[in-house]
Amino acid sequence: MALLTRTRFLAGLVAVTLAGAFPATAAEAPTVFAAASLKNALDDIAGSYAKEGKPAPKVSYAASNTLAKQIEQGAPADLFFSADLDWMDYLAKKDLIQPDTRVSLLANSIVLIAPKDSKAEVKMGPGLDLTAALGTGKLAMGNVEAVPAGKYGKAALEKLGGWAGVKDRIAQAESVRAALLLVSRGEAPLGIVYATDAAADANVKIVATFPAESHPAIVYPVAITTDSRNPDASALLAYLRGPTAKAAFEKQGFTVLNRSATAAQ
Repeated sequence: MALLTRTRFLAGLVAVTLAGAFPATAAEAPTVFAAASLKNALDDIAGSYAKEGKPAPKVSYAASNTLAKQIEQGAPADLFFSADLDWMDYLAKKDLIQPDTRVSLLANSIVLIAPKDSKAEVKMGPGLDLTAALGTGKLAMGNVEAVPAGKYGKAALEKLGGWAGVKDRIAQAESVRAALLLVSRGEAPLGIVYATDAAADANVKIVATFPAESHPAIVYPVAITTDSRNPDASALLAYLRGPTAKAAFEKQGFTVLNRSATAAQ
């Protein structure tokens, strides 16, 4: 009996020693695939989240269409944060998001911008004509067939009658931030971006705001992906819906909706 007790004691001692030699692996940070226009806000939110002792999320920024296609091809994302409903619907129809986690979190608006020293003036409304303000330059936009900001911009131009005059003079960019950069650098005299993008770049100014009724509602949905196995994904999503994130989003000019959405809209 004494020998058996001693054996058990030694086995326990070895187990404790080994546990000390190999500390528990830290929780892996969740990965977020997020629309480029969310960068300023999400960078702030990721920092705040980490300060609370959570694993800082890894955020990959690009156009929503690019990110959705990457997820479809198997890229390891825990959350998808899109700049429009269409690309979230795209993944939903392929069963690549968890529908019960889907939230319509934010709203935005689109604006016409110019370099900060530009004297361009545009009368926004029906009969919109950008040709005079463009001069010999081009209109910077996200890809009008795929990038959400580009799609919204094209819809607004068509609604207001301005598309025909500029359709052959578009500098199409891979993301809304890339379109912003063209104007910020003075490489394009005008551009269409989100109001939040314009506010994030001191080298551009807003010339006019497109009426909300001229394009589909600009809604940013977020959801956990079907393939996510990260236990912190749900906590991060809850944080994105919480008061600290709300303040960060509003600071950048977003309107916080925070509406659960369990079906394509």
